[in-house]
Amino acid sequence: MKYTGINKKEISFPIGGIGTGCIGLAGNGSIVDIEIQNEPNKGSEGRFTHFAVKAEKAGSLLDARVLNTDLQSGYMGNFERDRYTGFGWGPDRGSMSGFPHFRKGEFDGTFPIAQLDFEDGHFPGKVVMWAFNPLIPTNEDDSSIPAAFFEFEIENTTDEELQYALAFSASNFYSHNNARHTYRYADGLHMMFLDNEEETKSTAYGNMTMATDCPDVSYQEYWFRGNWFDNVSVFWNDFARPGELRNRHYKAEKEGQEVYAGSDTATLAAHVEVKPGERKKVRFIWSWSMPYRSNTWQITHIGLSEKELQRRRKIMWKNYYAVLFRDSIESAVYGMKNFTRLYEDTMLYTRWMYQSSLPSEVLDAVAANAAVLKSPTCLRLEDGSFYGFEGVHPHEGCCEGSCTHVWSYAYTAAFLFPKLERSARTLEYTQSIQPDGGMGFRLQLPLGCGPTNFRPAVDGQYGTVLRVYREYLISGDLKWLQSIWQAVKKTIAYAWSRENPDQWDLDKDGILEGRQHHTLDMELFSPNSWLSGMYLAGLQAGIRLAGIVGDKEAEDEYLEVFRSGRKKLNQELFNGTYFDQKVDLTDKNRLMKFQGGYSDHSQDAVKSYWNDESGEMKYQIGEGCSIDQVLGQWHADLLNLGEVFEVEKVEQALKAVYRFNYITDMHEHVNPCRIYALNDESGLIICSYPKDRLKPAIPVPYAEETMHGFEYQAASHMILHGMEREGLQCIRAIRSRYDGMRRNPWNEMECGSNYARSMASYALLLVYSGFMFDMGRNMIGFHPLHQEDGTYFWSLDSGFGHVIFEGNKMSIWVDYGEVTVKYIGDKRSGEPSVRFGDDTPEFKVSGSEIELANAVSAGAGQCIEIIRN
Repeated sequence: MKYTGINKKEISFPIGGIGTGCIGLAGNGSIVDIEIQNEPNKGSEGRFTHFAVKAEKAGSLLDARVLNTDLQSGYMGNFERDRYTGFGWGPDRGSMSGFPHFRKGEFDGTFPIAQLDFEDGHFPGKVVMWAFNPLIPTNEDDSSIPAAFFEFEIENTTDEELQYALAFSASNFYSHNNARHTYRYADGLHMMFLDNEEETKSTAYGNMTMATDCPDVSYQEYWFRGNWFDNVSVFWNDFARPGELRNRHYKAEKEGQEVYAGSDTATLAAHVEVKPGERKKVRFIWSWSMPYRSNTWQITHIGLSEKELQRRRKIMWKNYYAVLFRDSIESAVYGMKNFTRLYEDTMLYTRWMYQSSLPSEVLDAVAANAAVLKSPTCLRLEDGSFYGFEGVHPHEGCCEGSCTHVWSYAYTAAFLFPKLERSARTLEYTQSIQPDGGMGFRLQLPLGCGPTNFRPAVDGQYGTVLRVYREYLISGDLKWLQSIWQAVKKTIAYAWSRENPDQWDLDKDGILEGRQHHTLDMELFSPNSWLSGMYLAGLQAGIRLAGIVGDKEAEDEYLEVFRSGRKKLNQELFNGTYFDQKVDLTDKNRLMKFQGGYSDHSQDAVKSYWNDESGEMKYQIGEGCSIDQVLGQWHADLLNLGEVFEVEKVEQALKAVYRFNYITDMHEHVNPCRIYALNDESGLIICSYPKDRLKPAIPVPYAEETMHGFEYQAASHMILHGMEREGLQCIRAIRSRYDGMRRNPWNEMECGSNYARSMASYALLLVYSGFMFDMGRNMIGFHPLHQEDGTYFWSLDSGFGHVIFEGNKMSIWVDYGEVTVKYIGDKRSGEPSVRFGDDTPEFKVSGSEIELANAVSAGAGQCIEIIRN
């Protein structure tokens, strides 16, 4: 998607690996949001980190300028800088906005690849920049390289041969007046290595490398050290003249020079000769490594002593990328040697994702939110396991622990990087199970310190069961499923366990009645379709899982509870228009029995939930129309689990959500909560109260907010159930808020930046493609929403590809990896024929599936064709 003019203002395009931190590429081409020090760092500026270009002819400088376009915000300055450089002092001079730069520029963002085009009447040529970090579905390690990859194309638009220099300057972000910079040449690469003098096996040590494979380079290991504005003044004088840069080196003890703290900068310049009309390319890699980290954020073990908290915070572990690469030199060398392959494999994903036959707003939502995986929201632990915050604060992770209820909405990683999702499930079922069978919904780090003692969340507990089933369908990994099955059973049975102090379903009738913690951060105290629906969907997944592992006793038990609960859910919790919460808000006695059970902030339910002034409970849905009222059916539909809710009631409920929760203009909307939509913007709110329904004096938290993951869930569910016009309107409402002018298109917010729940948008691809998958049976298939010609991207555990519908032919292509197929899901009519390369495999038809006599393994570039006659 192309961004120009004011629509580039809020762009910060994240470039980095999964669990490595990242840097941001601003809409004008500047480097911002330097998040490579094991912490988020929103709003940070590049401190002179930039690219610049110059052109010369026969020893005379023609022009030199920074590879940025005009600065579009921050003219007054930044509040976070110190008193003589902060607000009231203008833009940070480290942004290089005070130097000549390009007047024209366009930002084309097709995540994970950004393209910037630069042009200026004063510069003799055109420059194009491509920036990316590999995103190769199913190849999680090549997608976890701690680096930013840059390729530049310089076009000589004159009629004379010119010499160009592309200079990459970067400040040492690991230096605190102890910088060490050295030029190195190895493996055919020119490199600038920047580190500090800290102990290498400490959380304070870090290093970074600037590298190019251009054969002709010059460099400065250090910019000039001086006072005032000397450093950048001298650098520009050095660069903006003909010829190569002159090196400058300082000893570690700094020779008594007075310097600015953290201001040491180095430059690596690539020199190329370009003939008239010719184009030449130059590559750079910027890699980083801060190997060791510890838990620097707040640990949620409420009740632990300060001494114990401090002990845990001192425990270090390695980032996984530091296991893959000893230092930033190794990752730079690996990246440059494999640059072409990594780019081409990334382009395979990008090409077929962006060629998918999806409405533009849907494609935008599906592709853009994969950016969360490349943000500081995500970590990879020392063994490669995946861990995530909910989002990030400006300078630390927000809401730790791969939060089960938030991440249950996220579908992106499950399909693009299935092994990472399975590792997260393994951690949850080995590290977060409490003695009574409840699941601590925030995984605690460092590993081994035990589960949190906060009460379990219903939607997280059963959402995780659903995800176990999803991960099995995507991978077919029976051995993995068997390894965690006993723990899964324990969490399913927690609902009716006598050890459950929150008494979710003590009578085992399939409807939750007790104290129910949930993703809106409080508790519901009576039957409601939202959480009981998640419980029943989890039971349905449990039935399937029990059948897979051959646990007949568990299968029968879950089926009995499910049948009872499904009947009550549909008969008793539907009010004729939508599903709501059956609660007497004036019944104080319902709270009286919940006075403890967990060491958390709300032990006393009466104190926390009773409103003396109104004489009613607080934080309940009551008669409200909740955006998540049929959430369990959303998961069940995506995973082909069948009916939890009756179809006609699901459709009525979704129509009610659109009718009552969709706000077309926020000017008149009352929102005392967090503001994610305002003024003329639109969106779906969390819980509405139609005029004929009673609204509690203090309703469920966040009722008036628009939160994008919830909106994607409801909108994709609407589209799946025949409400495409309404669903698309909801999607457009979200993405129009992220237009580059108002907000960053690659940073959807909720509880902080880079919010995980927004990856619910991937469900839209599943809905439109009608993707069917069960790798336990080696089954893959498609039943698109629209039965017409089209193309759709798909991804599973062992590879990814695309499917093309053309006339009466369905062609399933494997683009990367290998997929073994025994069954093909195809609901089209007509007599089928099957081709695999030059072969015509034998098969039989059973319902909507084609069963091959012998499974086939399709590798990259191979295709399975099904033609209906």
